[in-house]
Amino acid sequence: MQKFFTDQIGQVIQLAQTPQRIISLVPSQTELLCDLGLADKIVGITRFCVHPKSKYLSSQRIGGTKNLDFDKIAALQPDLILGNKEENERIQIEKLKEHFTVWMSDIFTLKDALEMIVRVSDMLEVQAKGNEIIDEIKTEFSQLLKFEQPKSVAYFIWKKPYMLAGKNTFIDDMLQQMGLINCTDELRYPLVTLDQLKALNPDVIFLSSEPYPFKVRDFDDFKKALPNAVISIVDGEMFSWYGSRLIHSTTYFNSLIKELNI
Repeated sequence: MQKFFTDQIGQVIQLAQTPQRIISLVPSQTELLCDLGLADKIVGITRFCVHPKSKYLSSQRIGGTKNLDFDKIAALQPDLILGNKEENERIQIEKLKEHFTVWMSDIFTLKDALEMIVRVSDMLEVQAKGNEIIDEIKTEFSQLLKFEQPKSVAYFIWKKPYMLAGKNTFIDDMLQQMGLINCTDELRYPLVTLDQLKALNPDVIFLSSEPYPFKVRDFDDFKKALPNAVISIVDGEMFSWYGSRLIHSTTYFNSLIKELNI
């Protein structure tokens, strides 16, 4: 019996049976599939799908999130591919759709992330485990601390050129969950110079560990531009992975809030 499922970009896919050969094009969704108990059904992942480590070491890798190896994907004969509108390239996804069933997520907020888990667990018939993960995430976020006084923050994801996580991003929603105010009103991932950063004058500067791996040595330029700002390297996975990793995010956010003490 055919079943129909709607993904987060409004596309309706049709499945004749529960998928048994899944390719995941998104690191956070790969981790989610494993936590849903579906690791044995994953036949291909990207080179960025590093969690869980055991799956990363044992799985066929089909390129990067934006540089897919179509020959490897075809050889794996997937009956379902999971992608994401932001993390994967539209042209490549459209090419995959010509031959395979592709389900796409589109996530900007915690609410979107929870909805993705609902839809994926329903499609793959692991609703009970999906509901368990969702309940745990909701419980964790109910215990999230917030900065006592609103602070403005610049969240950097790239260097040369400097790039911020702006409005209408999942990172921005996580910052808001912590009680922080994004210093930029620009959407998505705007470029910024240090002179522009001075004008924005954030109280806090977060340098993400991914996708650009900022290090302590990168502090100097920011200290010169904004000597009074609090600067910290943060775990990018905790701010940008929107699957079951969210179970662990609030513990990290709470420790960060206590550590910064601002």
